[in-house]
Amino acid sequence: MTDITALSINTIRTLAADVVRKANSGHPGAPMGCAPMAQVLFSKFITGNPSNPYWINRDRFILSNGHACVLQYIMLHLAGYDVTMDDLKQTPGHPEAHLTPGIEVTTGPLGQGFANSVGSAISGEHLAALFNKPGFDLFNNHTYVITGDGCLQEGVASEAASLAGHLQLGNLIVLYDDNHISIDGDTELSFTEDVLKRFEAYGWHTQEITDGDHDLNGITAAVENAKKVTDKPSIIKIRTTIGIGSKNQGTEKVHGSPLSAEDIANIKTKFGFDSDKHFYIPDEVREYWRSFGERGQKAENDWNNLLNSYKDKYPEEAADLIRRLSNKLPNNWAAALPRYTPSDPAVATRKLSETVLNKIADIVPELIGGSADLTGSNLTRWKTAVDFQHPSTNIGNYKGKYIRYGVREHAMAAVMNGIAAYGGLIPFGGTFLNFITYAWGAVRLSALTGFRVLYIMTHDSIGLGEDGPTHQPIETLAALRALPNILVLRPADGNETSGAYLAALNNHHRPSVLALTRQNLPQLHNSSVEKTLQGGYVLEEVDNADITLVGTGSEVSIAVDAAKLLKSEGIKPRVVSMPSFELFGEQSVEYRSSVFPDGIPVVSVEAMSTYGWDTYSHAHVGMRTFGTSGPYKEVYKKYGFTPENVAAKARETIAFYKGKSVPSVIFRP
Repeated sequence: MTDITALSINTIRTLAADVVRKANSGHPGAPMGCAPMAQVLFSKFITGNPSNPYWINRDRFILSNGHACVLQYIMLHLAGYDVTMDDLKQTPGHPEAHLTPGIEVTTGPLGQGFANSVGSAISGEHLAALFNKPGFDLFNNHTYVITGDGCLQEGVASEAASLAGHLQLGNLIVLYDDNHISIDGDTELSFTEDVLKRFEAYGWHTQEITDGDHDLNGITAAVENAKKVTDKPSIIKIRTTIGIGSKNQGTEKVHGSPLSAEDIANIKTKFGFDSDKHFYIPDEVREYWRSFGERGQKAENDWNNLLNSYKDKYPEEAADLIRRLSNKLPNNWAAALPRYTPSDPAVATRKLSETVLNKIADIVPELIGGSADLTGSNLTRWKTAVDFQHPSTNIGNYKGKYIRYGVREHAMAAVMNGIAAYGGLIPFGGTFLNFITYAWGAVRLSALTGFRVLYIMTHDSIGLGEDGPTHQPIETLAALRALPNILVLRPADGNETSGAYLAALNNHHRPSVLALTRQNLPQLHNSSVEKTLQGGYVLEEVDNADITLVGTGSEVSIAVDAAKLLKSEGIKPRVVSMPSFELFGEQSVEYRSSVFPDGIPVVSVEAMSTYGWDTYSHAHVGMRTFGTSGPYKEVYKKYGFTPENVAAKARETIAFYKGKSVPSVIFRP
């Protein structure tokens, strides 16, 4: 270890102690213990350009044990990214990608960053296979990860590690901080498995460094070895001392709370620093790290020159790549979306979704996705699809865009976040709507970070019938609608299904959930691709209306049939289709008031929980219990999702409000 290397590592350690102390919360121990491996990665292996943090061929660094985030923010500051000393003094509790350039993904919930890294590695392999040509290695980067015991105990990391091993992602290198400490104490309390044997069984290349506090040459050699293994992801187990230098080093006391001022002073003295100096970075350390930015700028300049030559030789591929990197969809792609009339046959919206994918998957080549082992049920595979598989398997190749996620819903969602973060690709994944709750941790991070991820969720209600209450989503839409910055779309027919895809792909900074039926639905009069983008619209209007019936998805056609019954009795019903609460809420007050005029009571119809419908309706036909196994028509009848029952609820509501003031649904808080 050279003098400047030692000085740099100890600077990282003392900064970590100061930053956490200043915040009066956080985790100082892991950043201090991980300082040597971070030093090695950023000084010898990671290539990035601080002046352009989004250069596509940069190496990705993901800190999966996000509680150690001061380490990442310190490294970004030293390397020259737009993270000032004032920023360091206000470091957030966990890495936040949507706020800070250089943070690739938002981590914190343990295991998520690890799973994101698998998506990042998939993206790198896919884009390399797609765009690289002899002499033109436009994509040759790696994804580097620091992870910890907590991440490796979470199921999402295990799911993702299994998938990465199967896919033989040789561009993924994980450094495992084996410090033997979790919040409760020594990991001997709950985590005594042989991690490397587990990863070897997954198909990973494994190595071990027994002295991660000092053996920089060993860490360097291990990473170099990992880079040479191109047909397996790699994990390097590195034994470290958490909170090294502290009087409580190696214990849980340095894990989750700031060190005392006295302890920090002693640490600084031990490492040769002035104990009275805070947030101190020696000039020679700043000068040492200047080379990171210079190296990264040169690498990007060389890459740009390579791209210019590539344009001359491969103009079509270059144009496609440049368009993707500018985050623009292909011109006129939406013209391919199918449109329907009432004379077209009744079709399940999951089947209509498959039709959309067949129309646009090749026109929008950045679409990449698959299913959690439900391809035949989710209908997510288009006719020209090729599987994304390692070429050695002979069942696909890395140019393929169809990902077989296996029964790994949580990893699928987290991997998609990693794909979205990488750039140049739009990920989608399918499962049953009820099982999006298996993936909830990653779905929440999709929304928090603002990633354009498409969740293609089929079997969207009690209408899936025979699979029974374990599979029938009841509360799921309400939970999704409660989640900020996510677009939930439940289309009622073919036009609305096309509209749902139009909305999802045009929403660059939030994920979308498409809730799709198993059962066939009729093509509706007055449904519209474009009106879907308004979130809710009048399907059937009438002067001097007595009641408004509003539904989503499969229940809109039931509301239409109920309206026919009411008309036959001389009652004047309006019908509203409301495929998206979120899009509707973004419309003007004037527009929303035209859809739900004051003075007319509203009855909602949705084969889900009624929770949340009080915003837009005065009475509900919905679910207040779990469902039942049985043919879907019988299940619908049991719970009142019939034209006759909806009509009865409408009559009851009209009678209740007769002679009374009807509360506005638009100006409710």
